[in-house]
Amino acid sequence: MKRALASALLLLAALPAHTYKILYAEQYYKLYHGNFYMYPQDYLENIWYLERSLASDFANPLNALSRLIEDPIDHERYRYLFLMHVNLELIRQYRLLGSRYDKQNAYYFNAPWRSSTLASLRYAESYYRAALYYWEEALAWSHKAWRLRRIDLSDIASWQNENFRIETGDLDYRAILESDLQKLSLIRAQFEAMNAGTY
Repeated sequence: MKRALASALLLLAALPAHTYKILYAEQYYKLYHGNFYMYPQDYLENIWYLERSLASDFANPLNALSRLIEDPIDHERYRYLFLMHVNLELIRQYRLLGSRYDKQNAYYFNAPWRSSTLASLRYAESYYRAALYYWEEALAWSHKAWRLRRIDLSDIASWQNENFRIETGDLDYRAILESDLQKLSLIRAQFEAMNAGTY
């Protein structure tokens, strides 16, 4: 009996696994995930999936993430909202990744690690600046989606809410990221001013 079970398991292991090719923007978006604990490699993985999502074609409307698409105008609004939302998620991922390398304060007792901290701040700045690019993209798609705001795709209401917040000025990642960069610049200046006598 044990031999038969072992033989059956070996036979199953030898069979080819059935997979499907990832082709469409929605498929890449579904691979994007948020864990409770995130590490830099998790952010980088998410960024990769989201960037592939932006570069890919859309699936047939039957496979869209909104079930309320009934005509080409609905699909157009869906695509604009999707692209706006993915760009906003990229901003969030880059900003979170940047915060992993950022310092909130320049304490005097961090002086012995001055050079590594300055290198870390350069990483943080590059991630914040990358996020600024995606803000411009999100704004452009938001403006296009806003022109079709009379179309209600209520099953992706959170994307519509993001669109509303951008267009009313309630959500402005440029201001947020510029604030991050300004604070980083102040912290950098404090670390650059440290010397052997600081600690």
